[in-house]
Amino acid sequence: MIIYPTIELQQGKCVSLQRGRLDEPSIWHVDPVATAQSFAEQGAQWIHVTDLDAVAGSSDSEAIVEEIVRSAGASIQLGGGFRSRDRIEQWIDKGAGRIVVSTLAVQDPNLVKEMALRYPDQIVLAVDVFQGKMMTDGWRQTGAMQPEDFVKAYADSPLAGVIVTDIDADIGDQDAQLGLVSGIAEATHHQVIARGTVRSSDDVSRIKYVPKISGTLIGRALFSKDIDLQDALALAEPTPEPKAEFQ
Repeated sequence: MIIYPTIELQQGKCVSLQRGRLDEPSIWHVDPVATAQSFAEQGAQWIHVTDLDAVAGSSDSEAIVEEIVRSAGASIQLGGGFRSRDRIEQWIDKGAGRIVVSTLAVQDPNLVKEMALRYPDQIVLAVDVFQGKMMTDGWRQTGAMQPEDFVKAYADSPLAGVIVTDIDADIGDQDAQLGLVSGIAEATHHQVIARGTVRSSDDVSRIKYVPKISGTLIGRALFSKDIDLQDALALAEPTPEPKAEFQ
């Protein structure tokens, strides 16, 4: 399983959001670029970055995102405000390893499918769910499509993966979250990455054995030091098969 240490940026600062509320961020007083470099130094092969300013239509964090892509020392999976062909191509040209799309995949699926064919294994679908319904536009609009039908529509596209977020899950109800994520995973052959399901090392151990989930994003728990990244990476490693002893 792949651990994606996660950095959310707002006005150049590392933040965490509660259920996607852009106006109520928890601010972490750390340097975003140095934090990304630290994640890579600890062994992370991928880092997930969300530009929350881009979600709101601002470029306030763009220079920092560029510096992270350029100097982190790990591949960057980048999300936030990707609503056009030009912006997807711009950031792939700048070196982003993967681009995460959500609203665009609902509003213009043909364009996203075209981008997936042009950039195979570099486009990631984000499925954000609130009370069983798809959410778009930075978690502000409810979509009409069921999450399972949404991922099935991209069955023939060479996506890098599907990120599933249960926005509505109670903070302590991990079983409900994993149930929703695994249910959507059953509807797609693409790799599924869970978001918002890990708050402790025990959660990493549990999600590792949930069928069809290939990775998880961890943000707040790393910044609050509830989880040590190196411990999480070690827990996510494949468990060696028992070997028979011959005499």
